[in-house]
Amino acid sequence: MTSAQSDLELEEKGTTAGSSYLAEGFTIWSWLSTRDHKRIALLYGVSITLFFFLGGIAAAIIRLELATPQGDLVSADTYNKLFTAHGVIMVWLFLIPSIPSVLGNFLMPLMIGARDLAFPRLNLASWYLYIAGGATILWALLAGGVDTGWTFYTPFSTMFSNSHVVLCLTGVLVVGFSSILTGLNFIVTVHTMRAPGMGWFRLPLFVWANYATSVILVLATPVLAMTLVLVAIERLFQVGIFDPALGGDPLLFQHLFWFYSHPAVYIMVLPAMGVASEIIPCFARRPVFGYRFMTYAILAIGVIGFLVWGHHMFVSGQSVYAGMVFSLLSFMVAVPSAIKVFNWTATLYKGRISFSAPMLYALGFVGLFTIGGLTGLFLAALALDVHLSDTYFVVAHFHYIMVGGSVMAYLGAIHFWWPKITGRMYSEAWGRLAAVIIFAGFNLTFFPQYLLGYAGMPRRYHSYPEEFQLLHVLSSAGAVTLAVGYLLPLGYLAWSLRYGRAAPPNPWQATGLEWQTASPPPVHNFAQPPVVVRGPYAYTP
Repeated sequence: MTSAQSDLELEEKGTTAGSSYLAEGFTIWSWLSTRDHKRIALLYGVSITLFFFLGGIAAAIIRLELATPQGDLVSADTYNKLFTAHGVIMVWLFLIPSIPSVLGNFLMPLMIGARDLAFPRLNLASWYLYIAGGATILWALLAGGVDTGWTFYTPFSTMFSNSHVVLCLTGVLVVGFSSILTGLNFIVTVHTMRAPGMGWFRLPLFVWANYATSVILVLATPVLAMTLVLVAIERLFQVGIFDPALGGDPLLFQHLFWFYSHPAVYIMVLPAMGVASEIIPCFARRPVFGYRFMTYAILAIGVIGFLVWGHHMFVSGQSVYAGMVFSLLSFMVAVPSAIKVFNWTATLYKGRISFSAPMLYALGFVGLFTIGGLTGLFLAALALDVHLSDTYFVVAHFHYIMVGGSVMAYLGAIHFWWPKITGRMYSEAWGRLAAVIIFAGFNLTFFPQYLLGYAGMPRRYHSYPEEFQLLHVLSSAGAVTLAVGYLLPLGYLAWSLRYGRAAPPNPWQATGLEWQTASPPPVHNFAQPPVVVRGPYAYTP
């Protein structure tokens, strides 16, 4: 669009494109058989929310246990199963699919001016695979649990664990195929279904981020699938692959697992970066600073992320020279991330900043991600990592990136696009309050864990020396605060579905194509394919 008039014309076309996607059938079957990318996104949203709170319940029990040093709430074996349940559910069933499967599904066709994703049936099949995999994982966790941790390290997972390892691996494997199908769908959609005039450097950064994430999903997830199959084969048939007693190599598992799982960090973080890149310019009323550098940074993160898996193995016995190379590469991957933080900051400079709820979540993401990234540099240094490996420092770093980063961005995205998704506005005051509570609760929960790790407290211990109790109590108190913060949006967003005022097509005065159609969108998004003649961030400073 070249002017406000053309934007308005497109908006009027969108509002007359047909009835809302929410009104296209009200039966359960109309939802379970839908091929509309927007409805499939909502199916993912409901499923992911359920898994998030299940994983949160496991975390709450863990923090209750750690409030006292004696380990008097649950046994050591039960504690192992609790942190495994928390990790497996949160990583495989929430963090990896959250933003791509919910927001990506809903928004990417709208953002590029398409009627739907390239393969609507495949999109629905990916949700069914996700549900099947999630149900299998829950079956394993409820039938007796798994005690290996979410990383399934060998040879414990292949030879010594008496829990339901193979069943849990099967569930993760199925969820992985769901991710592959989603990534393939996004890649083909971006390549073949962009609106006329939408060249590569007119794509919103959210689309770029999900495109790069999709490439990682398609390339890396098969490696995880093969690795999990090998673990199951060794466990079931005693074939020597990873167990040294059978002639296997346990380090081989770590190389294969982290070759997928370090890029998986960027599967969780890149979409969050895309969310921040949409929210910050909107509420600063300024174009994104250095748009092309932002896109190159996204691609660089995706590429270099494949080269740094070995920094998880500094104390595993791998070659010192390999450790030095992986350390250097780990510092290199921080450069494009730092570029993005700098560009977000420059976008805010001299902006007319509005501290609405989505903006508070986005700023919270930037702050927490920056802390997590800086402490990641500590772990990338060989000498420091020897001291900090397998301590609570690693737990804190991981959560600052994944929870402080990805979950804050996910909540920011939900608040930002909630009027578009539902056609309803929520309480802005409650939204701001929840953002502040979550930010405060998160820091109270996880910053003490940096101090615990530096002092030598190992992770995955359900009892500990008394001198660590104060920091654990602070962390548990923060977890309670964080739980309150997470429950608040569930309440006021649900309330808005019935009592919230009707949302206009563009309540934030944003410039993306998704805001130029009705709220909620019609079934086929636009009455006519839009023609794009400018970039995505045409804000006036």
